[in-house]
Amino acid sequence: MTGDADHAISKLLDIMRALRDPQSGCPWDREQNFGTIAPYTIEEAYEVAGAIEEADWPALKEELGDLLLQVVFHSQMASERNLFDFNDVVAAISGKMQRRHPHVFGGGVPIASASAQTLAWEEHKARERAVKENGVLDGVPAALPALLRALKLQQRAASVGFDWDSAPRVVEKIAEEAGEIADAQAAGAGPEKLEDEIGDLLFAVANLARHLGTDPEAALRATNAKFLRRFRKIEIALASRGKTPSAATLEEMEALWQSAKADE
Repeated sequence: MTGDADHAISKLLDIMRALRDPQSGCPWDREQNFGTIAPYTIEEAYEVAGAIEEADWPALKEELGDLLLQVVFHSQMASERNLFDFNDVVAAISGKMQRRHPHVFGGGVPIASASAQTLAWEEHKARERAVKENGVLDGVPAALPALLRALKLQQRAASVGFDWDSAPRVVEKIAEEAGEIADAQAAGAGPEKLEDEIGDLLFAVANLARHLGTDPEAALRATNAKFLRRFRKIEIALASRGKTPSAATLEEMEALWQSAKADE
């Protein structure tokens, strides 16, 4: 298996080198840089998550390949600039995994549960950050999805004691933020002020999810999928009546929504 894997990786690396060849490569691939490829990397990561959510295992295999290609693409561009290459990437992550699992690779104290390992992992990351960074919140990537970045910022702040002491307190904060949106709207606030208040509300909701042990990004993805399922049922029911959503009343669609909800 190791030999097969080595051969497969070598073939992929050769393909990427050929695509980037200055003379005989693909014009599109030659023109790309880290900045232009980064959005594709993010998109492919989401497509991996989407295949998992749909339990589409053939699609997952394909999407994982697409994501792996992103790693190879970035590594090839780095190699061309003498920054690092694919082997360096593999060595870096291998070393990190071994350092952060001393109970497996270093003869450390055994860890009894996944939650204990999560705590140990975060403590190890904090020690590494202390060497490389100045501030507690340094190093949380700005390009992360907003909800995920909010979660990580809150986790960092909580690690030094800056946190609500309970989930009910966060619920109170959510109610407060929702009230501020209503007050701002009643006062005729402009779009920038309303955007600011809505951001505060979303940040507080992400904080509640953290306190309840829920990933807000995953929760919202699941709700998006639920909305799609139920709205599709509305469309199907309306089509059976010879109607489209734009030709239906809100009351009619609400009744069909409640029916779709009851079916689940």
